[in-house]
Amino acid sequence: MGLNSSLIAERFGVGAAELERWLGEALSRGGDYADLYFEYVETTSLSLDESIVKSATQGVTLGVGVRVIAGEKTGYAYSDDLSSEKIVKAARTAACIAAGPAKIIETGLEEKSGRDLYAVPVPAAETSLAERVALIVRADEVARAEDPRVFQVQASFGDSIKHILVATSDGRLAWDRQPMARLNVMALARGGDGRVEHGYQGGGGRVGLDHFVLQDLAAKFAKEAVRQALVQLDAVEAPAGEMTVVLGPGWPGILLHEAVGHGLEADFNRKKVSAFSGRVGQQVASSLCTVVDNGAIAGRRGSVNVDDEGTPTRENVLIENGVLRGYLQDHLSSLLLRSEVTGNGRRESYQHIPMPRMTNTYMLPGESDPEEVIRSVKKGLYCATFGGGQVDITSGNFVFSATESYLIEDGKLGRPVRGASLIGNGPEALKYVSMVGNDLKLDEGVGICGKEGQSVPVGVGIPTVKIDRITVGGQA
Repeated sequence: MGLNSSLIAERFGVGAAELERWLGEALSRGGDYADLYFEYVETTSLSLDESIVKSATQGVTLGVGVRVIAGEKTGYAYSDDLSSEKIVKAARTAACIAAGPAKIIETGLEEKSGRDLYAVPVPAAETSLAERVALIVRADEVARAEDPRVFQVQASFGDSIKHILVATSDGRLAWDRQPMARLNVMALARGGDGRVEHGYQGGGGRVGLDHFVLQDLAAKFAKEAVRQALVQLDAVEAPAGEMTVVLGPGWPGILLHEAVGHGLEADFNRKKVSAFSGRVGQQVASSLCTVVDNGAIAGRRGSVNVDDEGTPTRENVLIENGVLRGYLQDHLSSLLLRSEVTGNGRRESYQHIPMPRMTNTYMLPGESDPEEVIRSVKKGLYCATFGGGQVDITSGNFVFSATESYLIEDGKLGRPVRGASLIGNGPEALKYVSMVGNDLKLDEGVGICGKEGQSVPVGVGIPTVKIDRITVGGQA
């Protein structure tokens, strides 16, 4: 990482003296803390439908956000014009919003250098458009050749390269270059009875185009999308009622992310609106459950060298052997809760204020063999893939739809079912975890997390997990 002076000059046209002056303007009416967040992003998006590339867009965004914190008040203003005059105006606007008596500690900026979690020599954004188009064309061709029942394929590829610069009134100066790329494939198949089902697969991360080409991921994702669609053609209606559920490894970790992870973000807990508020040190899950959030895994979609407040990311243990150990903190929450920042201050863009957000959230593996977990279930449901869901942070109640699931009968996987949904409470569900597999898997790299109108990339993961009691919605 490190501050690349020539690149910063090219992208943002600013120097240390100017940054310090603008921070001074931000604190001109009082405040405990101020920061500047500069952002330059290049994006490309390609989509294919009916074997035709129907959309290709490229764009560039550039701007700066200025934040001032005074006690519990936050002032925020932004500009897409990086002239000194406009930045001063934004700084003074934020200062007016958060005005109030406060202790200000003036300090000089010190550059923070560190690791590079995504050493991508040539980001996808810097390759030819023809090379990227070839990926989605290949996905389309492979999916259509896989089975005659496939009648429609949609494929898309998106990439970006983001440069950020963060300067703070407590002396931190951080820069990061963040590549991102993602490939998605959806296949529609029609059965003999006329019923239509779909399958989806995608993936990516902070990787270059060679990540997809060398592994021929276009073909892999296409075949998996078709497989899922064909499985659903043979599926029967899901049963309903309380039963034992086994979650497969990988993407089913989205349930953990939504039902538990959001409730562990510090802003919900300092406002005491989370089901986990005031419960640090208490048993909140089965002793088999250890949940971490780790923004420092190389190449992962949810990883960043530094968060959007300039704090290096790290592994944070949230639940250890069932005991709640702490929350995900941004700078504001850490000030108000008098806790250490955890590298989880994230924002969608320079137009948005940072808040505590997850990065890559997953459950650590246990000791059970995955096959042993399934053999232990006389009658239940195995969920391999999830779709959308809804969670109430205050109560912890959730509803999730399973897009690929199977009956478990006498310790064996049976027929696929469709229309299954899991209904429960996050903290309660974790208490009924009775077996955890040794097969931890992270998702392929497709996660997008929404919170208060902001979307950020995330990762999820889970090993095979047995939950003894959970309500399944389906056909009664």
